[in-house]
Amino acid sequence: MRQKLTGTLLAYALIIGSVWGLGEVALGVGLRSCAQLVSGSLMTGVALFFISAAWVASSRNYLLPLLVVLVASVFKLFDAVLLSLPVKHGAIGNPIFAFWMEGIAFIVLIAIFRRATWKKTSSKALLGAGSALAAVALFPLVKYATGIPACVQPGTTVPLSIWFAPVAVAFSAVTVPLGFLAGDRIRIFIDNLSLQIKNSFVKVMASPATLVLCLLLVVLFRMIVNTDF
Repeated sequence: MRQKLTGTLLAYALIIGSVWGLGEVALGVGLRSCAQLVSGSLMTGVALFFISAAWVASSRNYLLPLLVVLVASVFKLFDAVLLSLPVKHGAIGNPIFAFWMEGIAFIVLIAIFRRATWKKTSSKALLGAGSALAAVALFPLVKYATGIPACVQPGTTVPLSIWFAPVAVAFSAVTVPLGFLAGDRIRIFIDNLSLQIKNSFVKVMASPATLVLCLLLVVLFRMIVNTDF
């Protein structure tokens, strides 16, 4: 199946990825070298919400989830610059690895079940649960990518992603159906907005402007919070 990228699809990726990136920085403000207990599992559900929303908003283009993951990763790297942290810091490299595992898990499942219509809420919930389960199962491999082992449950040798896997699976079973709903709403909103805006320059600049605005909000957020790693 051929998948083409158009200016509109790239706009979806920039807008959705920027909002996700901003949200990731805000939600992860309290995290240091490791996720704090269940937080990483909850953020898996959040990630899959944006990934599924991007896929649906783009009329199910398989490249969009990966582009959205790329944009969110850029925000994480930008945050690393603001915090003077190396890329292979546990609060930077490990979450980025998690983003890619979540994105890949989602794409693999929709590719396997490509004939599915995904109209039923139950099938969307199973897609979310399956994506989360695959992502958390793969996350312990992060030590081979960043050199930093996955955080473990205190008093055990079990990675937090495995320990709290049921939370990630259950939460993602809720967030992915919501992502489908949000994706439909985003596509309709942007299509209607595009029809109302006659100036082509404004149309072209809308998504880059969203990216810049969200990056500026990250800077402002860090100035206010002044998190000391």
